[in-house]
Amino acid sequence: MENKERKIMVAVDESEESMYALSWCISNLISDTKSNNKLVLLYVKPPPAVFSDAAGYIFSTEAIAAMEKYSTELADSVMERAKVIFNNLNATNINIERVIGIGDPKNVICKAVHKLEADTLVMGSHGYGLIKRALLGSVSDHCAKYAKCPVVVVRQP
Repeated sequence: MENKERKIMVAVDESEESMYALSWCISNLISDTKSNNKLVLLYVKPPPAVFSDAAGYIFSTEAIAAMEKYSTELADSVMERAKVIFNNLNATNINIERVIGIGDPKNVICKAVHKLEADTLVMGSHGYGLIKRALLGSVSDHCAKYAKCPVVVVRQP
């Protein structure tokens, strides 16, 4: 009997909390390298730059191109940091898929979970307090409610 591949998605961003969640996931959920696991790293870029700001100023194509370039470099940087974590944990033989989404993180993450048929979603917690979470919203709270798989929210000790 063949083992079904288990997809574990980790939502990563620029934060230390998401990198800690990735380390935790590798150490606790994928520590058995003989099992049939696939680790899906998901980074969500912000939506494309708008052509005008609130005051009605129109950004030049050069400014928009610079913002897009920065966004792509940021995504590459996050994936590179993840690679360092794999190397530090001697997890270089894990089957990894890198996915970059664009848009509102909470919506993109939930859609990616569904589309890629993730079995588990792992996320870091920024540890916002009640007021800050109420004002900014919590991506992990949203995903815990709406993702179509179990969600593990990892807090740094």
